[in-house]
Amino acid sequence: MNNMQYRPSQQLQTPDQKQMGMFLHLSQLANFILPPAGIVAPIIIWQIKKDEMPALDAHGKMIVNWMISSLIYGFVSAILVFFLVGIFLLIALGIVGIVFPIIGAIKANNGEFWEYPLTIKFLK
Repeated sequence: MNNMQYRPSQQLQTPDQKQMGMFLHLSQLANFILPPAGIVAPIIIWQIKKDEMPALDAHGKMIVNWMISSLIYGFVSAILVFFLVGIFLLIALGIVGIVFPIIGAIKANNGEFWEYPLTIKFLK
C-alpha cells in the first residue's frame, strides 16, 4: 500500500467551509424534527460539497461512520434491553447522539476536524 497517497487537508480554512462544516454536523439533529432527515441531509450535503470543498470530505466520512456505528450500537442496545442494561445504553446513545454533532459543529466552525469517539471507521 502506498503511504504517499494524496490526502486533502482536514482543516476547514475559509468562512464558507467552516460554516458548511458546521451545518454538515448539525444536520444530523434534523432527526428530532423529521426522522429520516437527520440521515439523508448530512449525506446529501457531503456528496454535493465534497468536490467543491475537499476538506469537507473527511467531515462527511466521519459523520457517515458515526451514523453507521450508532445504528449498530442502537441495535445491540435494543437487544440488551431484555437484560435491562440496554435501557441505559440507549439513553447514553441518545445523549451522545445530540452531544457529538454539537461538538463536531463547534470544532468545524473553528476550522478543526474532530473524530467522534467510539466510531467504527467504515469509510476512510
